[in-house]
Amino acid sequence: MMIRRLLFRLKPATWKQCLHEIHTLRWRDTHDLQLHSSLFTWGQSWLLGGINKFNLPLNRLLATKRQDKCKIAPKKQKQVKKEVEIKQKMTVTELAEAMDKDVDHVYEALLHTNIDIDSIEQDMLLDEKWIKEVIKKSGMKFKWAKLAEEKVKENKDAVRRPPSDPAMLVPRSPVVTIMGHVDHGKTTLLDSLRKTQVASMEAGGITQHIGAFLVHLPSGEKITFLDTPGHAAFSAMRARGANVTDIVILVVAADDGVMEQTVESIQHAKNANVPIILAVNKCDKPESNHEKVKKELLAYDVICEEYGGDVQSINISALKGDNLMALAEAAVALSEMLELKADCTGPVEGVVIECRNDKGKGPVTTAIIQRGTLTKGCILVAGKSWAKVRLMFDENNKPMKVAGPSTPVEIVGWKELPSAGDEILEVESEQRAREVLDWRKYVETQEKLKQDLEVIEAKQKEHQEMYKKERESFTSMSWRRRKSAMYKANKHLMATRPKERTETDELSLPIIIKGDVDGSVEAILNILDSYDADEQCKLKVIHFGVGDISENDIVSAEIFSGLVFGFNVNASKEVQQMATKKGIKIKLHKVIYKLIDDLKDELSDKLPPDLEESIIGEASVLALFHVTIGKTKVPIAGCRVQKGQLHRKMKFKLIRDGNILWNGFLTSLKHLKDDVPVVKTGMECGLSLDKDLNFELGDEIICYEEKQIQQKISWDPGF
Repeated sequence: MMIRRLLFRLKPATWKQCLHEIHTLRWRDTHDLQLHSSLFTWGQSWLLGGINKFNLPLNRLLATKRQDKCKIAPKKQKQVKKEVEIKQKMTVTELAEAMDKDVDHVYEALLHTNIDIDSIEQDMLLDEKWIKEVIKKSGMKFKWAKLAEEKVKENKDAVRRPPSDPAMLVPRSPVVTIMGHVDHGKTTLLDSLRKTQVASMEAGGITQHIGAFLVHLPSGEKITFLDTPGHAAFSAMRARGANVTDIVILVVAADDGVMEQTVESIQHAKNANVPIILAVNKCDKPESNHEKVKKELLAYDVICEEYGGDVQSINISALKGDNLMALAEAAVALSEMLELKADCTGPVEGVVIECRNDKGKGPVTTAIIQRGTLTKGCILVAGKSWAKVRLMFDENNKPMKVAGPSTPVEIVGWKELPSAGDEILEVESEQRAREVLDWRKYVETQEKLKQDLEVIEAKQKEHQEMYKKERESFTSMSWRRRKSAMYKANKHLMATRPKERTETDELSLPIIIKGDVDGSVEAILNILDSYDADEQCKLKVIHFGVGDISENDIVSAEIFSGLVFGFNVNASKEVQQMATKKGIKIKLHKVIYKLIDDLKDELSDKLPPDLEESIIGEASVLALFHVTIGKTKVPIAGCRVQKGQLHRKMKFKLIRDGNILWNGFLTSLKHLKDDVPVVKTGMECGLSLDKDLNFELGDEIICYEEKQIQQKISWDPGF
C-alpha cells in the first residue's frame, strides 16, 4: 500500500524511466525482495494505464528521501585571499591600483614599517620587500605578473646617405663664418661686402642672431657668409656657426686687441677643425696697432704668415671699405686649396641655422644646403619636426625655385619649429616623415625613462644608507627597546601623510620666455642655466617659445603668478589689455643684457629688505636715581651726550661691557626738569626705559634709526 501511494505521487516523464527506477531500487529487507517481482509486473501494467500524465521523475523523489535520511552538516568555506599581481618594482600608485585600493591605504600599511615614509612619493619605486609587506598587511596574497615580451622596435630613423661617387661631385662656393668679439666690426664688414646697412638696424649695435647671406664678388665668385653674434650670451650660436662652415674669418679690432669672445671663437674654430683667416679691423684709427694683435694671437696658437705660420692676415677698415676685396680673394684662394665640392643630385641634406615664427608664413627656418638640390614639394625632416616645402626665399626675401649646395635659403612649410643646429634630411613621403618623427620621439622617451630610473635608484640607495645608519644606533638594544625607540623616532611621521604636507613659504619667481628666433631663446636659457642663487629666490622657467606673446602666455603667467619676458617680439593691444586686467607684467627688450638686468631687478624685488642701523647719538651713564611714581620706584639714568643727539621717539639700546642688554624705547627724556624731544651733544639729561632695568655707572646709551635697504640678488651671469 505504501509503494502504491508513492507511485501515485510520482510524475514520470516516461513509463520506461519509472520502471527502471523500480527495478533498480535497493530493497532493504526480505519482504521487499518478495514484493519486487509482483510490484514490477503491477507497476508496468499500472503505468501503461495512463500514469504518465504526471511529470515528476521518480529518481528525484527517491534522491530527496535518501538526502533527508543521511543529512550532513555543511562545511565552513575558507575565506579566499585576494590575489594581487606584482612586479619586481612598482610605484606607490601602481601598487594601489593593483590592490584596488587608494594610495592612502598603501601609506597606512607602510606606516609601522622601517621604511622612511616621509621620503616616499606616489611616483617613487618600491622594492620587492616593501611591496610584499604591504600586501601581507592588507590580508592579501601576491602572484608574480607575467612579463610581457617587449618587441624590439625597428629603427626607422632617417640618416645621411653614404659618400657620393667622386665623379658626381661638382665645385661649390665656400661657407665662411665671421667670428670675433662684440663690437669689433663683424656686421659692418659684412654690410660693406653686401652694400647693406644691417648694423645700423640692430638693437644696441650688437648682432643678436646668426645670419646667412650670399655675396656675389665682382670677380664672379660666390661666398656664403654666416654672421655670428659676438656677445658673451651667444656662445652656442658661435659654436653652431663654426660647425657648418668651411672657413672662419676672425675679426679683431686693432685698437682693442684679443678679447674674451675672440679666444672663444678661436677655440670653436679649432674644435671644428676649420682654417682661420685673420681680419684686423679698424686699422684707420690713430690708436690702432695691428702688430700687437698678431703677437697677442701667438699665445692662442694662431700664427700669421709673417711669423712663419699658415694663417693669412689682412688689415682692413670695414667702415671705410679699405682692403675688403683682398679679404674676399683670400677666402676664395683658401677655398680653392680646400677643393670644396658637393653632390647636387639625390636627397637633400642640410643644417638649420636659425628658425622663427612669421605671422604670414608660419614656422620659417634659415638653412644651409650641403648636398642635393632643394625644390618646392620636397619632404624634409629636422629634429622632431617635418615640412613639405611650400615656399623658398633668399636673404633679401625674394622667391627661389631651387637651392643647391652652399646656398642659404629660408624654408616655409614646417609643421612645427625645429631647433637651430638640427640636421635636415629629405625623405620619400609624408608617411615616411611621420615614421621618422615617431621613432625619434620613442628614442627620446626611452632615454628619459632611463635617466629617471637612474635618479630614482640613486635616491633609493641614499635612503637605504640613511636607514642603515639609523639602525646602527639600535643594534645594542633588545628587540623591545629597539621597537620602542624606532616608534618614537618615526612618531612625527604619523602626524601628516605625504599628500597632506604643505610647502614651505619659499621665495620664487616664475617666468615665461618668448623670443623672435630659436637661437635667441636658446641663448637666454643658457644664461639662466648659470643661475646659482636658489637659496635667496628660486627662478622657475615655466614656459619658453618662439613668437609674439599670446593670450595663452598671459593665462599661464596668471596661474603661476609669474612674469612674461619678450626678446625682439611684440604683444598686441588685446594681449596687453588682458595682462593689465590680470595684473601680469610684460617685459619687452631688444638687447639681451638689458633683459638679464631687468630679470635681476625683479629677483631682487622678491627678496625681503634688510634692516640697517644708523647711529644718531651716544651717551654715557654718569649718575643713578630712583623716582617714585605711585607705589613704584623707577630707575633713572643721569647721562651726558657724547656724540650726536638723542631723539625721544627713536629706538635705543643699552650696552654694558660690549653686550647689548636692552633694545626698545624711552618712557621719558628730561633736561633739568623739562621734558624735551631732543638732547644734543654735550648736554646732560635724565632718561628712563620701557623695561625695569638697573643702570650701572659707565653704561652706554645708543640712539639709532632702522632703515630698510633692498637686498640684491647674488647671481652674476658674467657680463
